[in-house]
Amino acid sequence: MSLAVVAGFLLLALFGLPIAFAMGSAALAALAYSGVDFSMVPQRMMHSVNSFPLMSIPFFMLAGELMIKAGIVERLIALANSVVGRVRGGMAHVTMLSGAGLATVSGAAVSDASALSSILVPSLTKIYDRGFAAAIVAAAANLGPIIPPSGAMIVYAFMAGSSVSVGGMFMAGVVPGLIICVGFMLLCSWIAGRRGWAVTGEAFQLSRVLAELKRSLIVLAMPVIVIGGIVGGAFTATEGAAIAVVYALAIGFFITRQLNVSDLPGIVVRAAITSAVVGALIAFASVVTYLMTVDLLPQKLSELLRALTSEPLVFLALVSLLLFFVGMFLESNAAYIMLVPLLHPIAIAYGIDPLHFGFLFVLNLVIGMLTPPVGVVLFVVCGVTRVPMRELVKSAWPFIALMYAVLVVCMLFPPIVTALPRALGY
Repeated sequence: MSLAVVAGFLLLALFGLPIAFAMGSAALAALAYSGVDFSMVPQRMMHSVNSFPLMSIPFFMLAGELMIKAGIVERLIALANSVVGRVRGGMAHVTMLSGAGLATVSGAAVSDASALSSILVPSLTKIYDRGFAAAIVAAAANLGPIIPPSGAMIVYAFMAGSSVSVGGMFMAGVVPGLIICVGFMLLCSWIAGRRGWAVTGEAFQLSRVLAELKRSLIVLAMPVIVIGGIVGGAFTATEGAAIAVVYALAIGFFITRQLNVSDLPGIVVRAAITSAVVGALIAFASVVTYLMTVDLLPQKLSELLRALTSEPLVFLALVSLLLFFVGMFLESNAAYIMLVPLLHPIAIAYGIDPLHFGFLFVLNLVIGMLTPPVGVVLFVVCGVTRVPMRELVKSAWPFIALMYAVLVVCMLFPPIVTALPRALGY
């Protein structure tokens, strides 16, 4: 029965129905088939979303929308340009550093892709071809769910239960996120040199760098305060997200002065819509998860996998292969909600570090946001820049390949992921 529920949801989603509707339809069909009392549905759904940690998701989304509207992207771009503007592939480096900086305040790839596309692509297309310019922005935006804070990691930690903490997941993403960012920059330099693109930007001047750093210091302090407070135990992830909202409002109204009261309704509505979709997914998924538990699907799947292999590394490879195909066709939040309760306990049974498995799971699905046919970041960038999908995908594949290379390295060498969170007590 549980496998039929999962298959039914996947089919409904792939046929183009909204993810939350597909999840709800599959859950209700399964209930009708199983004979379980329908009165338990609202109780299960309400219990699943009545969670204090889940409140951090809308708060972080709201903080990200506020910071983007407050004009922080322009300050991050100016700071990055003062540091790496005058090197081979300079504007590409500026885009990557801006994406990494924006990731520390937004935690979402979609909003980052929209902001970076509208601001940077006009300048990038003056230096590079349209496809490569759009691919640079898509790759930079994909750093959003990897470098903390990360909405994807919050969802994963919630679905995984007490064995994984939000702070631990955040810290697990720091080193791999920096490796990916540096790798993207080196890749851009190599491509720019191979294609003979001219050096752009002004020469490096320490005084200019210090001036831009001073101007951006108030923005850069936000992730230090919020993430540092969460990791240090000063406040929870939800409280940190609320502090981020207040901080973003203060910057927008009093520092950059680009945020107006008239902007708030639109910002709140956008954050609320995204949060509502995630909440609906979690609510409907709680019914599906309950049916899986009753049907003993995790235990059956664990027995099947152990019959196939007893090697944790082989299990990780099989999961990565599964998530590769899932990420190509399914929206990532739905994948977290459907598959984490299924695969996370099996990974623990194999003796795999929960933080290691959690990060690999998230990175797999983050890469899926760049892979067609349902790569949501690709659609956002194409929608904003008007670059054809085929042209964007053709230029994006080196960045996708590099992320998969980092995934394999992190799989083979777990300390890259786990050393920092373990050093901090997670």
